[in-house]
Amino acid sequence: MNLQLLGKHALVCGASQGIGRATAHELATLGADVTVLARSAESLEKVVAELPRINSAQKHGYVAVDMRNHAELRAKLEAVANNGAINIFINNTGGPPGGPANSASAEEFLTAFNQHLIAAQTILQAILPGMQGSGYGRIVNVISTSVKEPIRNLGVSNSIRGAVASWSKTLAGELGPHGITVNNVLPGYTRTQRLKQILTDRAKASGNSEEKIAEGMLANVPLRRFAEASEIAGVIAFLASPAAGYVNGINVPVDGGRTLSL
Repeated sequence: MNLQLLGKHALVCGASQGIGRATAHELATLGADVTVLARSAESLEKVVAELPRINSAQKHGYVAVDMRNHAELRAKLEAVANNGAINIFINNTGGPPGGPANSASAEEFLTAFNQHLIAAQTILQAILPGMQGSGYGRIVNVISTSVKEPIRNLGVSNSIRGAVASWSKTLAGELGPHGITVNNVLPGYTRTQRLKQILTDRAKASGNSEEKIAEGMLANVPLRRFAEASEIAGVIAFLASPAAGYVNGINVPVDGGRTLSL
């Protein structure tokens, strides 16, 4: 199985922590040059310093930018792409705040739409010419199992994640003839900072302990445990590899079997 990414350049968004950081590490281990993207330059410098280098030619770097600033986002990524094609785009962004859809403001929907779909479209247009020119392209969107089964009290997120999933499926048809695949990874409960915050918030709201909240969440997961970020990263890395060259336009739940739909 060919998983090697030597000579390939990967852009990993949301890479300062959690799934993004784990994915950057996995892609670097497979030989890719990795550019990590998030808002904090200080955090990204630490990530880059810790990324594996399997040979002396391998280079890593970072882009510090707020994905809501689309003009700056595009300018910075065009500058990176002008120095060498970006072959792999890992579209990973933290989810919108919780709450029901019926009480969310129009501004909440617009903010999430701009941060997720419009930011992804901005990045795509900045790096697509390089993908097409290099003859190798992998786009992996890290979204949510909510595109299969809406999650209660995540109204804005359910709506926007669904939009990103449809954008992805559309691109899979458009870009396939150029040798570019577009797929979605749908993480389940994963040990990240976001999960810690969810446990804390639910414990405060209910008066139960975080351990009790975690037990309730895991009761719906056949494997009865939370995922590690590295386990999500492994699936993302496979989809970014040559071995997944004929996998295109799909949703891949990585949730321990929690999602009930096929």
